[in-house]
Formats: sequence, C-alpha cells, structure tokens
Amino acid sequence: MPDIDMGNASTSNLVYDPDQDPEEKRAVRKNYRSLAKTVEEQQANPNDYTAEELTSQVHRADKLFDKVKGPQEATLDSHFLLMASSMGAQKARAMKSGSGAFDVDEFVSKLITFMGGRKTLEEHAANESDAEFEEDGGAVLEWTKIGRKALAKSRRVPAMGFMLGPLSIEQKKRAVVKRAKLEKNKDEQRKPQELKEEDISRTQNETTKNVAALEALLSEDGGPINIFEFVINPDSFAQSVENIFYLSFLIRDGKVAFETDENAVPVIYLCEQPSDQDYAGGLKKRQKVFEFDMAIWKRAIEVFNITKARIPQRERAQTRLGDKWYG
Repeated sequence: MPDIDMGNASTSNLVYDPDQDPEEKRAVRKNYRSLAKTVEEQQANPNDYTAEELTSQVHRADKLFDKVKGPQEATLDSHFLLMASSMGAQKARAMKSGSGAFDVDEFVSKLITFMGGRKTLEEHAANESDAEFEEDGGAVLEWTKIGRKALAKSRRVPAMGFMLGPLSIEQKKRAVVKRAKLEKNKDEQRKPQELKEEDISRTQNETTKNVAALEALLSEDGGPINIFEFVINPDSFAQSVENIFYLSFLIRDGKVAFETDENAVPVIYLCEQPSDQDYAGGLKKRQKVFEFDMAIWKRAIEVFNITKARIPQRERAQTRLGDKWYG
C-alpha cells in the first residue's frame, strides 16, 4: 500500500464531528461501498485485476478518508482496507512460480544423501550387523564432503562450531535397548482350564428351596411372629442376612404380610396371596428398605434374648466349576 501524505491535511479533519453535513456523509458511504464492491467482484479472478488498478482504488480510499468524521464511515474504510490487503496478498502469492520455488525438504533430503546419511539395505547387510548399526545411531554424516563443496564457492574461514552449533552441544546418539528373549520351559507350561456351560451347575435351585422352607415354618407357627426372632440366627450373621433375603420373596409375592403391632414391634404372618382382581380394585405394592448390619444383629439378639435360631442352620452351598467345587 502506498504511503499517505497527510502533510497538507488539517488535524481538525480527523476529529469526530457529529454535525457533519448529512449529504457529505451519504456521499462518503456511497463511494466506500462502490470501492468495496469493485474489489469484491475481482476476488474470484485476481489475475484479471492488475496491481495498478488496486493501487488506484487505495488512492481513492485515501482521499475519501479525509472526509471521514463518523464511526460508520470509519468502519467502511477499515472493511475496504482489509479487502484490499487480502487482494494484495493473493496477487503476491500468484507472482511466485510453483515450479521454480525452493523446496527446503527436498534440499535437506538431497544433502543427507550426498553426505552418506542413507545407506542402502544391501550395503547395510554386507558391511554391518544390526547391533553395530544401532550402536552407531545410523550412518554418520560426512560433513567434510559438503565442506569441500562449500569451500569451492566461498573464501570465508569456517568457525569451530559452524556446522554443529555451539561447542557445548554434543551429538546425540540413540540409546540401544537390547531385549533378552524369554525362554520358557515347555515342561512347566500349563494350558488354562476350559470351562463349559454345563460345568457351571448347582445340585438344585437353592433359592426356591429355602423360600419354600421359610413359608413352611411360618405355616407351622400360625399367628404373627416378631420378624427379628424369626430371621436372626444368633450363631451366624451371614445366615441371618440370607434369611431376610429369602423372606423378601414371600413378602414380594404377597404370601407374607409385614406390619407393626400395638407395641410398635415389627411382625410377620402368612396371609392370602392377592389376586389380579385385588390389584385392579386399587391394591398397590409398596417397597421398603430394611437396614440390617452387624450392630443391629447384635442389638436384636440382646433385646429379644434370642438364644436359638428359629430357621435351621443351612449348609454352605457349593458350585462346581470344571472339575472342582467351590463353596
């Protein structure tokens, strides 16, 4: 962009003037929009728009800027300058010939090859083993070879660190990590045991059997019974938890009722299982969360003086996996 000579312009011309003549403001806006439209139409075909034409448009914008005294006109001026700068950049890039451009990557690649940095696979196999090649960190570049070429074109005396940089920097070498092969004794190798679907089995459905046993015990007791006295096994906390688990199936199916008596003691008893008609008549199922930990288990044994389990102790269930049983 050419330099703008503002020597003859008065500083008062650059001051914001809210009382500027409306006709002058409209004329400035119209001229700026005309310049911007001209540049915008040429962006699709920048080769058809010469540098002289772009310079002429910029000179016209410089003259219009002397009449800019409001923010809206200043915005139009900035918009035009951005478009003109973009157009100038496009024309500058178009002036560079792609075929004759200097390719840095190609030059470096050829330079490395000239200095012996890339050895063919045949040379590597004939001259060096894998260990020797790795210890050297690859082929060492022959800087003296390119140095002789450079001395033929220049009389300047090379400094000590001219090619490798400062003396404090050492040439890096790739660390070689040799991995020892793990030799396995075939006699000690064991094939993992394969588990099939039929290998995972139980002698019978423990849950169904234990739920039925609890229902039979409640049928023998008849009336309501304290839930803690019924489910707690004073000799096993785990068995007590299992008893509550099995009892929850009976309550869920509506075969056992759970409520509190006049002394606020939770009791359970057998009841008639609701039918579909009962649920259709408005009967709703309710879910309750029963907290039971070891502290409650010990406290219930002490409060209700439970010395014997109402539900007989069950044997530990066993599951067969492969050719072994797990309890």
